[in-house]
Formats: sequence, C-alpha cells, structure tokens
Amino acid sequence: MSGHLDYEINKELGECYLFMGDLDKAEEYYTKAMSNNGIHPDPYLGLATIAVQRGQLEAAMNLYRKASTIEPDDRALSGMALIEMERGDRAEAFTHFKGALTRNPENLVALFGLVRLAHAEARIDEALPYLRDYLTVDPAKHEVRFTLAGCLVSLGRHAEAGTELEAILVQDPRHAAARDLVEELKRVAA
Repeated sequence: MSGHLDYEINKELGECYLFMGDLDKAEEYYTKAMSNNGIHPDPYLGLATIAVQRGQLEAAMNLYRKASTIEPDDRALSGMALIEMERGDRAEAFTHFKGALTRNPENLVALFGLVRLAHAEARIDEALPYLRDYLTVDPAKHEVRFTLAGCLVSLGRHAEAGTELEAILVQDPRHAAARDLVEELKRVAA
C-alpha cells in the first residue's frame, strides 16, 4: 500500500475507535497514521482528544500545538483555548478562540467558549462580531441568535436585543426562551 493510503486507513480506524470509546486502540491507529504521513494534523488532533479524555492536559496542549504548526486550523486553536480556560489562562484562551473563529465562523465550540469568556472577563462587546459572523452563515440558528440577544441585553442594548428576539419568533413563534426574554425586556422598559 502507498504511504497515503496507509495514512488514511489508520486515521479512519483511529477515528472509529475514538468514537467507540476505545482510547487505547484509537491511540494505536492515530500513532500509526502519524508515522505514515506527518504532514496532516488529524492524527495529532485525535491524540490530543485522547489525552484530554485521560486528563493529560499538558500532553494534549503539546499535541494541539504540533497540529497547529502543521496546519493552523480552528480545531487546534479551539483545543488549545479549552485547555487554557481550564488552566485559568483566560487572555490566551480568548485569543485562540478568536483565531479559531476567524478561520471558521461556524465553530460552535469556539463561539460559545468565546462568549463564556467574554462574560467572565467583561469583554462581551468583543464577542458580538463573531456571533454576527456565524449568523451570516446560518441565520436560522436560534441558539446563536438568542446568545447574541443575551449579550446585547447584558450590554444594555435592549432595542437591538429585541430585534434579534423578534427574528427568532418570526421563524419559531413557540420559542419559549425568546418569548420570555421579550416579556422581560418589556417589563424593564416600562
């Protein structure tokens, strides 16, 4: 078999075993994939996921960094940011989440991680463009639009929040959380 075919087979087997929860077998096949072809980040990302599941955060961080040097994509940056959040390195996590979203505005792990940090660090206004970027790709994603509305409420921008909530209710009139927040905004305005 060619090196690339061996790489693909081993990577796929690693992914299958990881999905099934057999971390030892997944690790075995991801390691084989790495030795077949060291120019793809996927085996490193898989091994990082295994390390996280085993609680080996430093090893996971090193694997995410290695994956990022091969191809700086949103998955490696999100993984690094999650570990940094766990460590309390909030500024670095914020930067890596933003980098992940710059590369892939649809990365929900990065998006919601960024929003969580934005609330904790009083940087909510910095999360707004990323929420809006996501909605340009998928305007019907109510969870993201509701999160945007919540951020706007936190910033005291109630009229803008109301507009976002109304957009949800036009598509889903039974969206209970949006209806409740609209009612709360009406009480605050009164």
